[in-house]
Amino acid sequence: MAELLIEFLSEEIPARMQRRAADDLERLLTDALAAENLDHDAVETFTTPRRLTVRVDGLPIEQPSRTIERKGPRTDAPEKAIEGFVGSIAIALDACEVREDKKGSFYMAVWEETGRPTRDVLPGIIAAIASDMPWPKSMRWAESSFRWVRPLHSILAILDGEPLAGELDKGDGVLAFSNTTAGHRFMAPADIAVAGFEDYRAKLRDAKVIVDPREREELIRAQMQKACGAEGLAEPEDDGLFAEVTGLVEWPMVLLGDIDPTFMELPPEVLVSSMREHQKYFALNDSGGAMVGKFAFVSNIEAKRPEAVVAGNERVLRARLSDAKYFWDLDLGTPLETMGQSLGGIVFHAKLGSVGDKIDRVEALAMWLAASIDDANPRTIARAVRLSKADLVSGMVGEFPELQGTMGRYYALAQGEPEDIADAVAQHYSPQGPGDACPTAPVSVSVALADKLDTLAGFWSIDEKPTGSKDPFALRRAALGVIRIVLENRIRLSLREAFAEARAHLGSEDRDLDDDLLRFFADRLKVHLRDDGVPHDHIEAVFEQQTDGDLFGIVDRVRALGAFLSSEDGNNLLVAYRRAANIVRAEEKKDSAEYDGADYDAVLAETEPDEKALWDALQLAETALENDLKTESFETAMTTLSGLRQPVDSFFDRVTVNVDDSSVRGNRLRLLARIQEVMNYVADFSKVEG
Repeated sequence: MAELLIEFLSEEIPARMQRRAADDLERLLTDALAAENLDHDAVETFTTPRRLTVRVDGLPIEQPSRTIERKGPRTDAPEKAIEGFVGSIAIALDACEVREDKKGSFYMAVWEETGRPTRDVLPGIIAAIASDMPWPKSMRWAESSFRWVRPLHSILAILDGEPLAGELDKGDGVLAFSNTTAGHRFMAPADIAVAGFEDYRAKLRDAKVIVDPREREELIRAQMQKACGAEGLAEPEDDGLFAEVTGLVEWPMVLLGDIDPTFMELPPEVLVSSMREHQKYFALNDSGGAMVGKFAFVSNIEAKRPEAVVAGNERVLRARLSDAKYFWDLDLGTPLETMGQSLGGIVFHAKLGSVGDKIDRVEALAMWLAASIDDANPRTIARAVRLSKADLVSGMVGEFPELQGTMGRYYALAQGEPEDIADAVAQHYSPQGPGDACPTAPVSVSVALADKLDTLAGFWSIDEKPTGSKDPFALRRAALGVIRIVLENRIRLSLREAFAEARAHLGSEDRDLDDDLLRFFADRLKVHLRDDGVPHDHIEAVFEQQTDGDLFGIVDRVRALGAFLSSEDGNNLLVAYRRAANIVRAEEKKDSAEYDGADYDAVLAETEPDEKALWDALQLAETALENDLKTESFETAMTTLSGLRQPVDSFFDRVTVNVDDSSVRGNRLRLLARIQEVMNYVADFSKVEG
């Protein structure tokens, strides 16, 4: 068994592409090995900013021989079809078998394929992988037709300690495979000959390259902890930034720099965003969580004079923060209300008008929603909506788009707006993800809900819905935001009425949109409750009956239904429901008739006590369930359903449905239909799968 080592060495690969590239490399290689009948053991991938590496253990020295079977055309097929088949197989036509199937006689080619040395098979695989790598963005250079994420310099390919004899034709020249790589671009750029993975890893470490990204990240975190600890600072907790800087360096060195005190008056979010998004620097806090005038960064070089590296990064940061301070000072001189007057010139969507048009709709919808939200003041809500998107035209948000809303809050407070209005400006985009906090203040809740509901109704009205994995307008996220706001704030709101109100402000009279949006919300609710272990079919069963889309009431009923179905009574009653439904369905098909429980004749049951007992129990249950559901006593409703188990079981145990007397038979089928109708008061049990 042999080890295969491949390294593609290129110019810098963007950090965001490295993990996916490693996964694609592993997938392409393992698929190609499987297609060539080459089994193997473990596969490991490694990435640095300049290299993409894969190691495969346990490859055979030679391909095992195998029997190939290939079905050909019928024996009476046209001559060209037969010639094409013969050209694709390794034996002559007269060596093929003739077999029979229902369509007639056909050729079957069967031959033994002798395995080749693995060393002869691999070069073609490697060249094909290099050409097939699915980079999100790639480039060509010089006169080459070959594409790679950045210019490709070399391909290291070693099997069992020896280089493979192969090459990649790039269109403008040939890149031969070798057993050499290069060390760190600045500290050890010379070529290095290696004989296998462990030799490769060790020699690259000596050449100031750590090939394993997991090891690099651990080293960065350890250095960060040591550097921050020496200054009495808290270690940053930004996992995303740690992962990103890991993909930017081959030999990480953590250093600390100072932020010019002139810029510490800027909002902390501005400092963090400027450092993180543009420079990949870590903002630092003291042990109490307050931001301090220092930052950390990861250098890709072990400098003889680290203070010079620090000074250079401080200089770069000063220039970046100077821009931010300019915009901050400029924006503070313009009231938000004045900024908002420019929103009419910003297109929200070509078919939905400007951002100013959206503000008008959101204001009207938020005022309508205020009736469903405790302590919501309509006048305050209207003011918050008017200011909510004004910062989109600010200089700061133009420079740092990720700060929209956040900057609006600072500007609102600076001009003396009440805190609840300023908070609503910042929070109306929330929640933007599962880890994002939901707004809880009445004004913030009203504006956030109205903004999301208008967006959903608007894009539905122009038939721009999510399809498959595509959701360019983040409508799934908007729906999940509505769900979280409603549930976490315990808001009683009819989504159907909210959609109708939103449609009215859009000028749409298409009521079918409301039904379609409710189905969409049912799917999003399944996703939201999945982590809580709530079965998707329970949600669907309740949504079928709760057609107004009161999410809070739906979830309460779903949880009560789940508890009921997990009980012995609930499980047995579900079995009985299905049994009744199956019998009725089968007999309706056979009789070409429909059996409606409302037409049941109780007089015909007088001679059969178990049938009469079931009818009486259903009558009582129907009355009780109507009252239970009206008062939203869902647990009581489930207890009422549990009371049906005994009479239903007795009926099935002692009463024959399909008797000879057609009137009695039909009546009993109507009674089975009545079981379904009464149980469906609570939920559509036909939707329950488990």
